[in-house]
Parts: sequence; C-alpha cells; structure tokens
Amino acid sequence: MVWDDLRISRLGLTLQQNKDTVFFRDGVRRIDFILSYLDDKDGEKKQERRREFEANLKKAGLELETEDKSDSDDLKTYFLKIHAPWEVLATYADVLKIKVPFKESDIPHGQDVPLEWLSRPFRLPGKVMRPQPDYFTSPFDKDKIDFFLIKNQDTFFPPSTRNRIVYYILSRCPYHKEDRKETDKKGIKRLLNNGTYTSAFPLHDQCESERYHLYKNWARFLCFYKEQPLNLIRKYYGEKIGIYFAWLGFYTEMLFFAAVMGVICFTYGVLSYDDNLTSKEICDPSIGGRTVMCPLCDKKCSYWKLNSTCLSSWQSHLFDNEGTVFFAMFMGIWVTLFLEFWKRRQAQLEYEWDLVDFEEEQQQLQIRPEFETKCTDQRLNRITQEMEPYLPLPKKCGRFCLSGVTVLFWMLLIVACITGVIVYRLAVYAAFASIMKDSPTKKIHLVGSLITPQLATSVTASFINFVIIMILNFFYERVAIWITDMEIPKTHLEYENKLTMKMFLFQFVNYYSSCFYVAFFKGKFVGYPGNYTYMFGKYSRLRNEECDPGGCLIELTTQLVIVMTGKQVCGNIQEALLPLLRNWWCSRKARKDQYSRWEQDHDLQNFSQLGLFYEYLEMVIQFGFITLFVASFPLAPLLALCNNILEVRVDSWKFTTQFRRPVAAKAHNIGAWQEILNVVAILSVVTNAFIMAFTSDMIPRLVYLYAYHPGSEATMSGYINNSLSVYDISQIPLLSTPEEGAIPAWYRDYRYPPGHQRQYSHTMQFWHILAAKLAFIIIMEHVVFVVKFFVAWLIPDVPSEVKARIKRERYLIQEYLHNYEVEKLKIQLSQSFIIEPKPEVCTATDKHDVLSECL
Repeated sequence: MVWDDLRISRLGLTLQQNKDTVFFRDGVRRIDFILSYLDDKDGEKKQERRREFEANLKKAGLELETEDKSDSDDLKTYFLKIHAPWEVLATYADVLKIKVPFKESDIPHGQDVPLEWLSRPFRLPGKVMRPQPDYFTSPFDKDKIDFFLIKNQDTFFPPSTRNRIVYYILSRCPYHKEDRKETDKKGIKRLLNNGTYTSAFPLHDQCESERYHLYKNWARFLCFYKEQPLNLIRKYYGEKIGIYFAWLGFYTEMLFFAAVMGVICFTYGVLSYDDNLTSKEICDPSIGGRTVMCPLCDKKCSYWKLNSTCLSSWQSHLFDNEGTVFFAMFMGIWVTLFLEFWKRRQAQLEYEWDLVDFEEEQQQLQIRPEFETKCTDQRLNRITQEMEPYLPLPKKCGRFCLSGVTVLFWMLLIVACITGVIVYRLAVYAAFASIMKDSPTKKIHLVGSLITPQLATSVTASFINFVIIMILNFFYERVAIWITDMEIPKTHLEYENKLTMKMFLFQFVNYYSSCFYVAFFKGKFVGYPGNYTYMFGKYSRLRNEECDPGGCLIELTTQLVIVMTGKQVCGNIQEALLPLLRNWWCSRKARKDQYSRWEQDHDLQNFSQLGLFYEYLEMVIQFGFITLFVASFPLAPLLALCNNILEVRVDSWKFTTQFRRPVAAKAHNIGAWQEILNVVAILSVVTNAFIMAFTSDMIPRLVYLYAYHPGSEATMSGYINNSLSVYDISQIPLLSTPEEGAIPAWYRDYRYPPGHQRQYSHTMQFWHILAAKLAFIIIMEHVVFVVKFFVAWLIPDVPSEVKARIKRERYLIQEYLHNYEVEKLKIQLSQSFIIEPKPEVCTATDKHDVLSECL
C-alpha cells in the first residue's frame, strides 16, 4: 500500500523521501503541483488545449516538466510536474495578501493550568503540538522583502501556501490563444471536466516528516484518548481542514458531559423499575388481565388484554420517567454552553492562526473562476473603482426562482414518500393483526416470540424509511450541486453557504420527518370507537394509527435508534472501506520498485472541494438527533460520543493515508453551519417540551397524582383504570365490527361512558390534562430560554485574554512597521546626502510624501 513506507521507522521514511528529492531532471526543485493526463487516440482537441494551457502557465512564470508515460506504472499516464519559483510566489503572495512572519513573538503563552498533571496522559509531545514558534505576521509586500524573516527563499513559504498559490494560478489560467477572446475557456476545473487532464493535486510532503507525525500521533485508533495536533493539521492541510477537526474534537469533548447525564437518567429509570405502579397494574392479572381492549383496526383485529403490553410498558418506563424531564432541560442548557464555548474556542484559534481579519480577504480575493467566466456583464466597483463582473438582477431572480422550485419539489417528494410509509404502516398492521386468532379473553397473539403487531409494524416501517432516506440522499446531492452551480455564486464562501442551506433543508426534512410524525402526529388524531378517523376518508379503510399500547414514546425511541444508528454505521463503513478498496484496486498493478511519489499520490482517492461539506453535514444531522428528540432517548449522546471518537480517527486516517493532499484553503469559522446549529438549538427546546407534554405519559400521570388520586394520600394506584374509557361495541358501525362479535371493551382516552347524557364526549379531566400540557410547554420553554439567554450573555464570545493579545499584537506590529519605515527612510536620506552633498530645499509636496511614508 501507499503507506507501507511510512509504517517503518522514521529513518526508513526519510530514506524513502530522499529518493524523490531530485524532482526535475535539470536540478533539485520542489514539486508544488501535479497534473496527469492520458494520451487518447481521439485527443487532438485535448492536446491543443494542453499546449495552450501549459504555454500560458509558463508565461505566468511556472516551471513545468513532463514525465513520459513509459516511466509510469500503467504505461499510459503522463505526469506534468509544476514548480513555482520565488518570483511567482512573491508576486501572488502580495496579490493574495498572505500573512507571513517578520519577527518571533515575544508575547508569553497563557499561565499553567492548576492540576495540569491530570491531563498529561492525554497530551502529545510539544514538538507535535507546536511544530513552529509563534511569529508576528503581516501581509506580504514584495517591496519590503527585507522586513520579513526570509532565511531561505525555498522554505519561506510552507508547502500549504505554495500549493494554494499554484492552484490560484491554475484555476484562472486560460487555455485559448491570445488572438481569440473565449472567456469561458479558463481554469483547471473545466479542463478536468472535459477530460483534458485526469487529475490535479499537490504532493504529500517530500522532505519533512509532518505526515509521519500526523499518522503516528493522530491517525491511529490507539490515540483515540489523545488530543489532536491542531497546529500541525493546520500547517499541513490548511486552516479550513484544521478548523473542522477543531470543531469536531470540541463537539466530541462536550458530548462527554451530555453522555454522562444521559447515562445517569437511564440508570434512574432502571433503579426505579420496581417503584413503577403503572406498569405493575398493567401486568397484574387481576387488573390488566381482566381489562379487554378495543380492536386496533377494523374487522381483522381482535380484542386484546391490557396485560399483553406488560413488556412494552416496562421498556417505556426506562425512558419515560421523572428524570427525563430534568435531562430534557439539561440538554437545552448544554446546547447553549456548547455553542458559546465553541465561539470562545473559535476566537482563540482565529488569533493563533492569524485569521482575525480574514473576512474581508475571503470576500474580495476568493472570487470563483466560474463567476468570472459566466458573468459577461461588467460594472464599476465603488470601492476599488475597477470594472468587475456581475450578475444582473433579472437573471439572478430567474435562477433563484428555478432553484427554489427545485428544492420545493424534492421536499414535497420526501413528504410523499413519508406518506407512503404511513400508508404501509396502516396496511401492514392489519395484515399482522390478521394473525391473531385467539379468543377475545385470551392473551394477544405474538408474531414470533416477543414481537407484537405494533412493534413489527414500527420496526419494518423504520427500516423501509431508512432505505428511502439513503436513496433520496444519493440523488438529491447531485441535484443540489447542480442548482447551486446554476445560481453562479460570486465567492467560494457564498457558494458553500448556499449549498449548505439547500442540503441541510432537504436533509432536515428527509431524516427528521419520520421522527416528527411519530412524536407529534401518530395517535393524536385517532377518534374513538364508532367515530374513528381515516387517513383518506372512511371508504379507504385505512384507519389512523394508534400508539403502541406502551405509549408513543417507545416507538419514537425505536425510530430514533434505527435511523441514527443506521446512518452512523453506514457512514463509517462508507468512509473507511470504500477508499481502502478503491486505493487497493488502483495500486494493485503498481511497480513497487519504481513507484514514484507522484504515482503513489495519483493512486490515492481525490479529496473533492465539497469533501468537508459532507463531513460537517454528517455531524450536524447527528447533532439534530441528539438535541431535537433527546427526551425520548437519553442514551443518544452516548451513542454519538462513541461514534465521534471513531469518526475523528477514521477521518484522520483517510486524510493521511487514503486521500491525496487537498489544496490548502483558509477559513476563520465553520461558516453557515454555525447559524444552523443555533436554529437547531432553539428548535430543540420546543420539540423536547412538546415531546414531554404530548408524546410522553408524564403529564397525565402528574395530573392524576396531584388532582384525581383517590383518598387523601397522593398515590398512582388506580391510574390505569382512570386513564381508560369504556365503549359499547354493539354501537360500532358494521364495517368496523370485529369478527368475534360485540362485547364491552375499553380504549385509551378520557371520555364519558355510554348511557351518560354527554356520552363519548371528553371529560373535564381531559381538559385539565390539556391545560397542564400547555402550561408545562410554556413554563419549560421560558425557563430554558431564560437560562440560555442568560448564559449566552454571561459568557463573552471572545475571551478577554484573547482580546488583550490581539490589541497588543496589533500595537507591536504597527510599532515595528513604523520603526522599519523610519529606518528605511533614514537609509534613503543618508544615501541621497552621500550622492548629493548639497541639500536641496524640500517642497511642500516632497515633505508631504516623506511624512506619508513615515506614517
């Protein structure tokens, strides 16, 4: 495999790398980028494009050299090696305003944390955590070369900066002749799309051992308990990838506290198992065994006894207990703490990685080549006073409307699929129920040993829903990319934000719609015997679903576990196995004795520009599962924690061993995902309050305990009988009458009995419970929101120490720049006096120029 040489000792690694130090045949120069292509028989147009493109690259100052196909392992592929000399790097570093060091920082690091020895087992060596000293930095200026710390021009710009500059040139270089004005023929992306080149990538490190340190201290699973070498990740892969792993690591650390509280809540449910009087009454043969319940579907369903739901009622108690209310409120506050502390961590990284003033650079200097190519209209920029391409408002509105209609169509398609799953649930339940052949007074018949028709329907429907989710994901991802390209966003940041919003909106509906149905719709619009509600009208015979006899909360738990766990398992298999198998297939015929570095990297998987987008999307969807529906399953944070510990190592392993080196990119935050997390955090408070009020059985039990219990002592004894209503089956319509005949039976609701002057209408207790549910929602939301906003106000987004350091560094930079300009001016003046002994009288204009230069 590609990594075989890197598994050996460091000496072996260095020897392997030194074999590839003679990159160009005419001298030792660093390879900054590789382009590969195949010499097709019908490739005359491709050859012409390559000739023009490479000629324009040479005019831009890049040095090129082609490896003949006879030297490649498949004898078909040509490799074009690209080197950027100092002049090119300096010119474009000035254009892109890349910050470079000019003086080693003398600002001391933070003070030692008390009890730091407790964290030593989780720490990495200092040279790995801080691969280079801290420097004061300033945007590169080609006219001030002597101001910067340039010890060696070949190593002054790190490889990540070099490949970023080269890719900037490649993405804007035309491939048409000078006498032709074909503005659309520009950029390496179009050449890759039309097959002129097969790949374009920077090489993994050649002369340094950064990749080895990343593999040894980061990518191995045995390092799962260690901190991440974020500075080394940032140095090797760029800030954009570094900020992703910083966020993922911080999210995983915060999940630990949520997982601990979830385990405590679940443990409370287990320990209070024997105190659950409600389940005891259901399981009691003298109570639940004598309570005959109404059929759950028309005709085919039989009567059933309440004690047949004994097992599901015990299972429901594990998650539906007093501790769940506390845990739901805790998670509302935990989300706020997570987001606020992440803002502080992000501000610290912005300072340490010189990204404090990055937003303006991001907007102005990273215009997408596609925007420059497709937008032929020009207008004057009010700031720069230069002509720039723009998209007229009518065209922009037309593209936006088409994009919105496409997204709406796919969301409606999801709703249609969910409706189909609901119809499946209604139809297949009747099929399962037809198996029940026992007499009206015996136990409910089971499908298998312990599976009731309700549970069988819920599990199979959840699996079908998961398959539909994955299929829709596969197609919509391509549609979302197409419609985002169609809108022609101006900058890379705008492109990613638009794609992010489209994808998350779709994924939100796709992944969460089934959980919303079970939580807030199933069992809520059922009606009552004799007046049932049907999905498509009475003649459809598809009666609306009732909750599992143990309650809808356990069904929501089942749905959540299947979808969340299934997504995580499929995601990890896809991320780990597919790249491994593909790389094995590509490298199986390689000549191991003559396997050059560019051939090794060529056989690795390409890391697309949207690679990080899918990583973020996966984690944010998981974040929604553990916040929006956590009241139904307190162990969800624990599952997420275990998954994320594995996710960090799988992602790091992919980056270091299975993917080509990505082009370095800058980012000072996680982009639109921050706002999405804020919206999910606010929505989670509302959903959990409604789950506790309407899906859980907590509020009806509390109302009975404090208002309707018999006797003077508050007790749950008699709750089951109080929560049931009786119905005279002889009054039911003929189409709904069970085959066993008509006998008095019970159903779950608060209605007056037959013979009462208000028979089958809701009792006063129903309205008391409804009022208590609404009051609980209002109180819980207000309490959590007040605490959330107070915590958000109390915790500043930027630590005071970071603010002070930023101000201190800016002051010192200005001072050093001022001193440099003054010294430079003195040298110029002294040289002018030596050349011309007789001083000339300075005019007002000259004085103004001198003062301006000093300032």
